[in-house]
Parts: sequence; structure tokens; C-alpha cells
Amino acid sequence: MSRRTLIAAGAAASLLPAGIAAQRRGSNAARFSLGYAPHEGSFASRGGRVEQIAYAADQGFTAWEDNEAATRSVADQTAMAKALADRGMTMGVFVASMPQWAKSRPLLGAGDGADREGFLADIRASIDVAKRLNATRMTVVTGFMDPKVPVDIQTARVIDVMRRAGEIVAPHGIAMVMEPLNTRTNHPGVYMQTVAQGYAVARGANSPAVKVLADLYHEQIQSGNLIPTLATCWNEIGYIQFGDNPGRKEPTTGEINYRSIVRWLRAKRYAGVIGMEHGNSVPGRPGEDRLIAAYREIDAA
Repeated sequence: MSRRTLIAAGAAASLLPAGIAAQRRGSNAARFSLGYAPHEGSFASRGGRVEQIAYAADQGFTAWEDNEAATRSVADQTAMAKALADRGMTMGVFVASMPQWAKSRPLLGAGDGADREGFLADIRASIDVAKRLNATRMTVVTGFMDPKVPVDIQTARVIDVMRRAGEIVAPHGIAMVMEPLNTRTNHPGVYMQTVAQGYAVARGANSPAVKVLADLYHEQIQSGNLIPTLATCWNEIGYIQFGDNPGRKEPTTGEINYRSIVRWLRAKRYAGVIGMEHGNSVPGRPGEDRLIAAYREIDAA
């Protein structure tokens, strides 16, 4: 099978088995048509992590994500994996190599290769986490800009380290998804700022284990033009996250037309996870109810 065939198949079919497994279990509500994934805190009033997973399943959600999973104990990771398996839910992403935000590190494009070696060590350590969680996707942030190094040189070095990381991860059936982040509101100074930039790095890395995470909140702030961007970069997109702008809250609270995006993803037969990478616009249980209602609204589009 060619690399291009593997990439095209990955976004559309990698998560189908979990969806089939989910059909074996009942729910108190109709299942959503796409794999929206809440996270700990989405339903905080319902109890701890395991209780929130059970509640999400009862509302028709079929996936879950946890950025902090790699920092949790083995016992906590195992308990979460069991809770998801018991409800036939798919595990979405966790962060494989957490940046040092306050220090603006790592500098993966710097002349000194120490940060690149540290990044690769994180990737190696994350493989066991992914296996424990039954996760096939893990998030990576490609670090910060080095003002002393030309951008093109930094790009070449980022491509090189991502290719090396792909060689580590690919044999395990896992893909890293590189997350472009906006610099205008949240993350000034990061290296990867748009989905198009991620597409270029993924093509350069030339590995089915190196893909792009399309967080539509970040992309809307930095570039906009969401559906054409998704269409152009589709073969390198391995994961999607929602969040409205401004505010980074649930869909229908801002300017992004998530109804149109859902229709487009359904037409593409996207079967992967969609991370709910945002907060709730209203605190407490009323906010949780509003969150569910917002996803029902866009899912009915």
C-alpha cells in the first residue's frame, strides 16, 4: 500500500472499529453522528473523570480526549482506558510532548540539537501511554521560533526531527498530529501557526505517522477560510478539534459556522474523533446542558 493511500485511509477509517464496538452498548440518548470528544471538565458537575465519561456516553458521545493523560499515573490511565472500553468509546488525543510555555521552549529549529533530542525522548516515552489508552493519535507542538535562525532553516530542522519521530512511532500504528496554534490571541512566538504550514511539514516528513491537527479555533483566528483549507490539506489532516471564536467556547457561541463544517465533514465520511477543545460558556450544570444542546444543534445540520 502506498504512503498516499495510507494517509487517505487514516483520517477516514482509523477509528471505525471503536465506533462499531460502541454499537453494542445502549445509551440514554441518541448517538451523535460524528465522534465529538468531551474532556474532563466538560461535565464537571457529574463527578470525577470516570463518572464524566459515563455521563458523556449516556448523552450519546462516542469519544473522549485528555491532553494531560501522559502526566497521569499508570493506574489513572488504566482506569480511564477501562471506562472508555466499557462504554465502547474511542480515545482521542493526549499531548505527547508538552511545551514549556513559560520558557518558550522547545526550539526545534535551533542550531543546538538538545531540544530535538529531548522531544524525541518524549515521543518514545509516549508510545507506552498511547498503548495503555488504546489511542492512535497523540498531539505534538513543534515548539517556538528561534529569532537567531532563518525561518527556512528552522523549517528544515523541524521536518528532520518529525521524520525521525515518525520512524519511532510508525511501527506501533500510532500517528502524531502536529497542532498549529494562533499567535494573535493565545500563543505568540510558536513555530507552527497555520494548517497550511503543518501540511508543508507533514509532506516534507513523508511519514504516515506525521499528520496535522486542525484545531478550527486556532485556524479561524490565524487564517480563516476553514473549509477550503480543510479541503486543500485533507490528505495530511489526522485529527480535528472544535472551539468557537471569540472566547473558545462551544459551537454556536461565536462566529464559526459549525453547522456547515459538520455537513462538510459528513460528506467527506470523516470517521475520526473531533475534540471538543474548548470550555463551557455558562458555568455549572446549566452550562453542561447548553454544551449538549449546542452539539445536538450542529449535529442535526
